[in-house]
Formats: sequence, structure tokens, C-alpha cells
Amino acid sequence: MSIHPTAIVDPQAEIDGRAEIGPYCVIGPDVIVGPGTRLVSHVVLENHVELGANNVVFPFAVLGGAPQDLKFKGEPSWLRIGDGNQIRESVTMSIGTAHGHMETRIGNGGLFMAYAHVAHDCLLGDQVIMANGVSLAGHVTLGDRVIMGGMAGVHQFTRVGRAAFVGGGAMVARDVPPYCVAQGDRARLVNINVIGVKRAGWSKERIRLVRQAFKRLFFGEVARLTALSEVEAELGPRDPAIAEICQFVRESKRGVALPRRPRVSSEDDDLDE
Repeated sequence: MSIHPTAIVDPQAEIDGRAEIGPYCVIGPDVIVGPGTRLVSHVVLENHVELGANNVVFPFAVLGGAPQDLKFKGEPSWLRIGDGNQIRESVTMSIGTAHGHMETRIGNGGLFMAYAHVAHDCLLGDQVIMANGVSLAGHVTLGDRVIMGGMAGVHQFTRVGRAAFVGGGAMVARDVPPYCVAQGDRARLVNINVIGVKRAGWSKERIRLVRQAFKRLFFGEVARLTALSEVEAELGPRDPAIAEICQFVRESKRGVALPRRPRVSSEDDDLDE
């Protein structure tokens, strides 16, 4: 175990022998730090925090701070962070509340850039990227491989589905379905996340099929529920991503982000980029 002499570590904290605690870090009694995790310097871990393996936390991050919620009464809730995350300068992540899950949960392999904020009771999947200054209100859910552009914000109780992309500066007040791109204030749907799914190895044929479903669901002439039933029946069985999008829409409580006009182009130029 490597603990710098200037660090203040409560003797009740559970620090793995392969962890590294840098200068001027402050670690409270109810903290667990896993193997290979490195706190660079000036990191604060307070309340109930569990950090998995091989995370890197940069200076002035505060993990496990009390929720910015007037209903919080000091309940012993948690912030649980998985493995292999990079948490950059001045990131803040709060513990959960009794009005939520009693925990805030971060997956594996994420990148949280400077000044990003994850509020109480948020649930984040694996390989999430939050660019500089992104803020999540309480009870937000981000699926695996979601990318949030710089300075974007997400309203409480809102969901962003797997592999979705939210543009920089967007204000997300309604759910963003999986594999979609949302931009603007208030964030509206503009396309599927072509770049993201190409990186995931999707073929051009699959991208065209999912984009066809996207256009029928959000840019068609029929009512949303009618389009949803039609797409579920006709295209859902042909691709699991389409079925996932349809299920996400059906389960939405806040409503799904509206489309942005004009219609999605029928051109395939972006498939060759």
C-alpha cells in the first residue's frame, strides 16, 4: 500500500494494499478503495463510498458528498463506483437518498471529465463518457456507452438509453432512446448515433434498418403509439436494437424527446465517413 504522508486516512477505511493514495487526500471511515485504484492528490472520499479496482481519481474530485437535496436526512446511503474509471479534476458524485435507491451507482470503464457532476440516486452503466461540465440531476439513468457532450444537463428522473449521444450544451428534459442522437434546448432527436454504432461494428445494412425504424417512430405521419405498434410488429423481430428502442419508449414515464425538423435525411453519406 502506498499512502503519502500528507494524506489523512481514517483507520477504519478499507484500503487495498495495492491502492495508491496521493498527497493531501482525505478519506473517511466508511470508504472502501479497491486494488490498483490511484488517488492522484487532493481527493476527498467521504460518507459511504466504494471504489472498485484500477480507477484513477484526479485532484479536487469529491466523491460521496451529501446530496444537494433538502429531503436528505443523513441516511447511510452509498456511492458505488465500479472498475477502470477515470474521474478527472473537480468531479463531484453524491451518495443516494432514502427517496431513491439509497445509492448512486457508476459502472465500469467510464470517463468523467473535469467539473462533471453526478447527483444522488443516479444509475450509470459501463463505458459512459461525460465531457467537461456535464451535470446530472438526481435519479437520472444513463445506459452503457452513453456519451454526453460538454456542458449538457439532464433533468431529474430522466433516462438516456444505451449508446445514445447527447450534444454539447443540450438540456435533456425527456428520455432519449437507445442509439439516438439528441441536441439542443430542449434536447430533440435528430438521428441515430451512426458514429457510435459503426464503432460498435454495426454493418451498413443494420444501420439502415435501425434508421428506418427511427424515422418511422419519430418522424412519421402516424400517431406515435400507432407507429410504435407497427414498428414493434414489423421491424422489432428483425433486430434486437429496434426491439430495445421500442421497449424503452413504452416504459418512458417522462415522455420521449421530440424530433427536430426537418426530417432525417434519407442519404447514406454518413455511413461512409
